[in-house]
Amino acid sequence: MKSPWFLALDVDSDTQALRLVDLTVESVGGYKIGPRLCLRYGPDFVRRISQRAPVFLDFKFYDIPSTLLAAVQAGFDLGASFVTVHAANGLKALTELAELEAKLQQQREFRVLAVTVLTSFTQDQLPTHWRDQSVVEHMGQMLTMVKSSGLRGVVCSPLEVAMLRQEFSEGYFVTPGVRSPGEVLGDQQRVMTPSQAMVQGASALVVGRPVIQAKDPALAAQSIFAELAGV
Repeated sequence: MKSPWFLALDVDSDTQALRLVDLTVESVGGYKIGPRLCLRYGPDFVRRISQRAPVFLDFKFYDIPSTLLAAVQAGFDLGASFVTVHAANGLKALTELAELEAKLQQQREFRVLAVTVLTSFTQDQLPTHWRDQSVVEHMGQMLTMVKSSGLRGVVCSPLEVAMLRQEFSEGYFVTPGVRSPGEVLGDQQRVMTPSQAMVQGASALVVGRPVIQAKDPALAAQSIFAELAGV
C-alpha cells in the first residue's frame, strides 16, 4: 500500500463512495467496505473499487468453519485484499482460515484479519458473559488463538496494540478507533491519533468519519497521509 491506512467508506450511496475514492485515492492505502454498501450495490461495486486500490472487506464473519471458509473465498474472488472474521470463531476455524490464506497468497497478496474486541466497547459495555475479565485479558486470549492458528492479521484498538505487538512481533495489526485531537469520537471509545497509533505498533489504520465528514475530504486525507509519512 502507498500509505498504511484505509479509508472506511461508511456511507449509503455508491455515488458518494466513488466520489470519495476519486478525491482521496492518491492519499490512502486502501478502502474499507462493509455491509452498508455491499448489500445495496453488490459484488460489482466491490470489484470497481478493487481496481482502484486495495479493498478491505469488513463483514467480521462469525459462523461455522465451512461457512467462514466459503465467505472468505468469496471475498477474495471479488478482489478484496483483506477480509475480516471474528477471532471468537475459535482455534479450529482460525486454523482452517490460515490454511486457506496461505493457499490464496500463492495467487496474490491477501490477509485474513481476526477482529478481537470492538473499539466501541469499554469495560462496562462488554457483553455480559465477558465481564468476568478485562478488555486486556480478552485481547490476550484472542491473540493467543490467532498466533496458534497461523494467522498474522489482527484488528484491535490502538490502546492495546503496543501490548499485543510485544506478544506477537510478527503480527499485522490493523487499528480502527483513530481520531485527531478535538474530533468527535462518535461510537468509538478507545482511540488515538494516527501517528500515536503507528508509534504504538500499528501496521495499518482505519479512518472514516474524520475524512468523510470533513468539509474538504481530499485535504483531510492528505493531512493523514502527511502525518503518517512523518512517523
